[in-house]
Amino acid sequence: MTDTGGHLARIERDGYTIVEDVLSSAEANALVAALTGLERDLGIGFASNDFEGRRTKRVYNLLVHGPIFEAIPAHPRVLPIVEGVLDPGCLVSSLSSIAIHPGEIAQPIHADDQLLPLPKPHVATVCNTMWALTEFTEENGATRIIPGSHGRDHSPVYGSEHAAIPATMRRGSVLVWHGSLWHGGGGNRSEAVRVGIAMNYCAGWVRQQENQQLGIPREVARGFSPRLRELVGYGVYRGLIGHIDKRNPDELLGESGALETVWETANRVRPR
Repeated sequence: MTDTGGHLARIERDGYTIVEDVLSSAEANALVAALTGLERDLGIGFASNDFEGRRTKRVYNLLVHGPIFEAIPAHPRVLPIVEGVLDPGCLVSSLSSIAIHPGEIAQPIHADDQLLPLPKPHVATVCNTMWALTEFTEENGATRIIPGSHGRDHSPVYGSEHAAIPATMRRGSVLVWHGSLWHGGGGNRSEAVRVGIAMNYCAGWVRQQENQQLGIPREVARGFSPRLRELVGYGVYRGLIGHIDKRNPDELLGESGALETVWETANRVRPR
């Protein structure tokens, strides 16, 4: 069981929390093997900029690369925490892997919501997670965080230096943070690759980082669970945002498409 309330209290106070032992060793092994195969088959090389790194490999849009990744977005020990930070109408913003190789330097400190033109501090628009498929240590590049920074009235200046602490965690654990938290990947001074999966969410009224509806073929989305379909965007937020001609977009996947809009709901329940 997960103490969702306790994790939410820590996120409100510190901007982050760690959920331990979400994945078993066998599950982590299977995911690492799948990612290694994808890097090979897709010809994934090192990134070539300071933000994504020059000794780091990333595979994007993981939901199109096999059912093994489908359990991550709606995981019952993590999603309720994300829903508590955002709300149950949250969406998958992006799902990608991040493999930090030996020799990588630390990523610039940033906030994941700093591109949004909203004054800070503000209601949570983004809630992101990092799934540790290998142990995360200070030496191998554990995510660096600045506790409490999610409450500041500005975002960090790109490239500026800040005192941060490493979010060390055991393999199979998940770091969850408020999108305004200042953080960045660590440098890898070890001899092994640090492998993680970045499972990022946004509020249902915010545009997703990866275009899920166009990036995931319908025949793939049709095989998703009902909750995962909603999470990638085949749903309607609060009875209004995301509809198609007053129909639920899941009609495109062969479902009923029936929808009662927020206005119809209000009319039905309004006292007469």
